[in-house]
Amino acid sequence: MIVFIYLFLILLSFSALYPFWNTLVVSLNEGLDTSKGGVTFWPREFTWSNYEIVFNNERLLQAFGISILRTVIGTITAIFMTSLLAYGMSKSQLIGRKFFTVFFIFTMYFGGGLIPTFLLIKSLGLMNNFLVFIIPGLISVWNMIVFRTFFKSLPNGLEESAQIDGCSNWGVFLKIVLPLSGPVIATLGLFTAISHWNDWFVPTIYITNHDLMPIQTILRRILNANLLNEAIGADSLAQERLDKRNITSKSLISATIMVVSLPIIAVYPFVQKYFVKGVMVGSLKE
Repeated sequence: MIVFIYLFLILLSFSALYPFWNTLVVSLNEGLDTSKGGVTFWPREFTWSNYEIVFNNERLLQAFGISILRTVIGTITAIFMTSLLAYGMSKSQLIGRKFFTVFFIFTMYFGGGLIPTFLLIKSLGLMNNFLVFIIPGLISVWNMIVFRTFFKSLPNGLEESAQIDGCSNWGVFLKIVLPLSGPVIATLGLFTAISHWNDWFVPTIYITNHDLMPIQTILRRILNANLLNEAIGADSLAQERLDKRNITSKSLISATIMVVSLPIIAVYPFVQKYFVKGVMVGSLKE
């Protein structure tokens, strides 16, 4: 029975990891050789040419910059604003606390829809604006509930002692509550960062300026239409250089996918130790 369980887990892990590994292999293999088939577990004609094209392209590098900037700013601001709201909602003396709780939870199940949201974003002047990546995602109700549950579990004596020493409400929040919230911040921060990094829908709807498009949106356009010129531009000389280096759209797309995926995957080992404690906070009964 134990052997069967281990065998099942090995096969399950293989099925999850192999597509990622195969994409890596294709990205490191010569494009024309890949098109012949048979490239599965190891590159047959090893080359760095696919990655050289990606890192030498100004359009892709600019898109990477937009994605990184959006992820960093969006995650920091969202975690701060959500935790600030949760800190206020964790206080039993807050007037209208039950009303606000119902109000926020209602938004988790019902939304205005795409067209009203589009009209709202347009009326706020956020079309083709970098802030469209930041402002709509400042508050997450689910994350607020997790933060609130954790804040309510903190001993009241901590805040009372700080207030006796003359600490203001802002001081209590910034100097005591937030430093004690490391596991929750790390876990929810990672989830928020992944959401920002992987999002392609928001820029597809609200961004038409190519200078503001993140890498995920450009990659989606390449994948959907198999547009190699999205990655290299419409330069005929660039296309000629690709032909000479035996680079195809599949090999270049694979390299782009790897470059897009690796940064956010690299973050996991640094916050993995906080996962169990941080995620379990939201499952505790109030």
